[in-house]
Amino acid sequence: MHIAILTGGGDCPGLNAVIRAVSLALIQQCGARVSGVERGFLGLIEQRLRPLALTDVRDILAQGGTILGTHNRCDPFHYFAEGGVDVSARVLDFVRAQGIDALVAIGGDGTMAIAEQFSRLGLPVVGVPKTIDNDLYLTERSFGFDSAVAVVSEALDRLETTARSHGRVMIAETMGRHAGWIALEGGLAGGADAILLPELPYRLEAVIEHCRRRTEGGGHALICVAEGAHAQAQSQVVRALLSDSPDPVRLGGIGAVLAQQLQQALGARGEVEVRSTLLGHVQRGGTPTAFDRVLATQFGWAAAQLVREGRFGRMVALQGAEFTSVALAEVAGRNRLVPLDHPLLQAARGLGICLGQ
Repeated sequence: MHIAILTGGGDCPGLNAVIRAVSLALIQQCGARVSGVERGFLGLIEQRLRPLALTDVRDILAQGGTILGTHNRCDPFHYFAEGGVDVSARVLDFVRAQGIDALVAIGGDGTMAIAEQFSRLGLPVVGVPKTIDNDLYLTERSFGFDSAVAVVSEALDRLETTARSHGRVMIAETMGRHAGWIALEGGLAGGADAILLPELPYRLEAVIEHCRRRTEGGGHALICVAEGAHAQAQSQVVRALLSDSPDPVRLGGIGAVLAQQLQQALGARGEVEVRSTLLGHVQRGGTPTAFDRVLATQFGWAAAQLVREGRFGRMVALQGAEFTSVALAEVAGRNRLVPLDHPLLQAARGLGICLGQ
C-alpha cells in the first residue's frame, strides 16, 4: 500500500504531529509505503514527492510548521499559474503513475474543498482538519487553535502591564476572518475588557462608552478584536486583494482603525492614549501546545485507521469527546461560526465584558 500525505493552506503548530502519527501508524501496522507531497497541492502539480521513513518522522512531534512545506494559493482545479485552467487530470495521472493508493490531506476549508473534488473524481482521500481559526464545519476542535489561543493570551498579559502602567487602552488584533473563536477564547483567557467578533457587528458608541468607564480615574482597558470584526453598517477592513489566489480577500487592520476612532473619542484632551498591536503570523508560529500535540496525534491515528479500513471521502472529526469521521461533501465550503447563544458569550456578558452591543 502506497499512501501520500500533504499539508495544504496556512501552516500551524501540530502539522508535523499529524504527519508523524499517520506515518508511524501505517508503516508499523500495515507495512505501508508512505510518501510526503511537498508544498501541498502544488507538489502534486509539480510532481514533488519524497519518501517518509520511520526515521524521518519519529522526532518531529514538537516542531512547528510542516516538514513537507505548504501552499495556500494553489487549487489544481483553477491553477492560476497557467491562467486558471483545470489541471486535475494531470494530477490524477501523476498519482496513478506513482502507484499511490490513497491521499491523506491535512488542511482547512480550502484544502477540504479540493480534497472533496478529487474524491468525486475517484481519488481515495482522507481529510484531517487543520485551522487555527477553529472554523471547520462538523468538528468542535482543530489542532493549532489551542496554540494560537495561548499566543493571544500571553500577548494580552503583556499588553495589560503596559496598559495599567500608562493608563492606556491597548488593542490586540487576532486572526479570524469569519469566525471569532481565537479572539473569544484568547480574550477570555487574557482578561480582555472588550471582545469584538465577526459574528457580532459592534456599535462603536458602546465600545467607546465601555472604555471611557474603564479608564476613568487613571484606569486602563484591554480590547481583543478579530481581524474580521466590523462596526454595524460597515464592511470588514480589507488589507489586500490577490487576483491570483483562490482566496483573494486579505483582511487586517481593524485594530488600527478602531484605535484611531477611540483616540479621537477618548483622548481629545490627551488624557488617554490608545495603541494597537497586530499579532498576525506569530499566532501560527512556534511549537504546538501539549493539547495540540495530543489532538494532532489522535487525528493522525484516526486518519490512518480510515485508510486501513478503506473508508475514503471522509474527514476525521472531534464531536464531544468522541473521534469520528464525516463526509468531505458535508464539510467542503462551510464554516463553523461562533453561535450567538454560545455559553462562552453568555459567560462574557455575565462578567461585564463588552461585546460591542
